[in-house]
Amino acid sequence: MHTSIMMKTLAMHSFLNNIENRWQKKLPDVNYKIIIDADSSPVIDETVHIAAQHHIQVVLVKDYAHHSSKIYGPSVVSIYVDTSSDSADYKILSLVDKDDIVITGDYGLASIVINKAYVVHHTGFIYTHSNLDALLINRFINHESRKMNKRIKGPAKFTASDRSKFKMTLEQIITSLN
Repeated sequence: MHTSIMMKTLAMHSFLNNIENRWQKKLPDVNYKIIIDADSSPVIDETVHIAAQHHIQVVLVKDYAHHSSKIYGPSVVSIYVDTSSDSADYKILSLVDKDDIVITGDYGLASIVINKAYVVHHTGFIYTHSNLDALLINRFINHESRKMNKRIKGPAKFTASDRSKFKMTLEQIITSLN
């Protein structure tokens, strides 16, 4: 049994080194990357496809509970973080550089990276300082309502139209950066 654990540890070490080596490689054409808050993002495949067309590195940040063995290609790196609250947000904050593109549905994360990055919701909505204020206030009001046992309607179902709008928005941002 000890040998089995040792083999698994060596395999994991090799796997992590491979990720680290891929992470260190810079793609030639652009000096920004796309970071996805990937725990529940419905637009990972679309983002990877568009990024590959433009030679842009994609970083998927997700917690260990969302582990996937899917391999997207050499320009995509998956970074796994602890499952504790906001671990992915803190990791994304530490990774983001000026002019990066961050894809998230988390208004809190959007509000802390917006000064460095372009921030896009998976529906194609671009976060701005002015619309984030309203979104955060609404989130607070909904939180308080839930504490008083009031039922709050959840987000609308993600549609094909949302997916198309997201792809168009991402292309527009990339075009403006190039």
